[in-house]
Amino acid sequence: MQLNPDYFFNRNLKLGILGGGQLGKMLLLKASQWNLYTRVLTQDREFPLQLACTELLSGDLMDFDTVYDFGKACDVLTIEIEHVNTEALEVLEQEGVIVHPRSSALKIVNDKGLQKQFFVEKGLPTAPFKLYKSKDEIIQDFENGLLHLPFVQKSRKGGYDGRGVFVVNTPEDLKNLIESPSVVEKKIQIVREISVIAARNSQGQVEVYDPVGMEFNPEANLLDLLVFPEVLSARQLEQTRSFAIELISGLDICGLLAVEMFVDENEQVWINEIAPRPHNSGHQTIESCITSQYEQHLRGILGLPLGPVEVKVPSVMVNLLGWPGYSGKVNYENLGLVMKQPGVHVHIYGKNETRPFRKMGHVTVTHPNPEEARKIAIWVKNTLKVTSL
Repeated sequence: MQLNPDYFFNRNLKLGILGGGQLGKMLLLKASQWNLYTRVLTQDREFPLQLACTELLSGDLMDFDTVYDFGKACDVLTIEIEHVNTEALEVLEQEGVIVHPRSSALKIVNDKGLQKQFFVEKGLPTAPFKLYKSKDEIIQDFENGLLHLPFVQKSRKGGYDGRGVFVVNTPEDLKNLIESPSVVEKKIQIVREISVIAARNSQGQVEVYDPVGMEFNPEANLLDLLVFPEVLSARQLEQTRSFAIELISGLDICGLLAVEMFVDENEQVWINEIAPRPHNSGHQTIESCITSQYEQHLRGILGLPLGPVEVKVPSVMVNLLGWPGYSGKVNYENLGLVMKQPGVHVHIYGKNETRPFRKMGHVTVTHPNPEEARKIAIWVKNTLKVTSL
């Protein structure tokens, strides 16, 4: 089906979104601005998405019949989380539903082993790796001298937000290996972790946002602080841009693709993982860029011209994580104090219950001086505490 902007802006086209988390909420806020008819399938009805979408349904995203029946009532179908039933998406594509990202791309993305193989096939730099069926195979290779410390084990499927990743530094760590088919890769001596988000539409137009620098909470392995734009050398900027374009084009993705990368001690850039959807490393584009990642994703999946990605103002983003030691009905301490500060943009996701390190919101600090933005962001991180009543 050839999409006609007049058709869907008059509320005739039904846009389906698989997943009802914070990424879906922010995508819906932009869709509602355009008066799009939106349907959401979510496994968790806690989020107040009914305020932004036309229809909200509850169901298992991994169940074939649930996803198929939901998708049949949509003209265009997209995701805000990649763990969905790809077989149902494949059938929907065959029956004429426009699905972005396509099921073929999702099958690669949902298996970290296939991801790594795809990087190698494209000649893109990624840490040396080997695929294993079980932890016993890993231990056997280590004992036979075929595997050397340190290394990183990643579950091939199901990992998300740091889960399914285990770093092995000592022989004692081997007893805690993950019991599942895995990717084992050489541990890169990481100096910086960065992310680049690319966007593409069905006409082949591609736009790439400036890189962001990512700093992680060491206890929870979740993004803690995000610096935008990250300062890289001209060579590294060109590399990250070309890697992102190669991947989004090679996977034939319309919409967004986030590419997480490492920079090592020799300034070499390595590709880590990819995600074909709006991404945590792109929240700051709402305030910092001419076109936010959420608007860009809609433009890409609906076949619209992509928007400009130039930076309006530098920013630093802080994830609002549930404070350690607190669980229950959420309470935001010092929210009013934080909002007195100019350039502070608070986003509350609407989750009623908090627990340690749960993502409850984010704050983007904008300032013409990146160092000043960082200082304010660190103050926000230490001042705005997500506790419980």
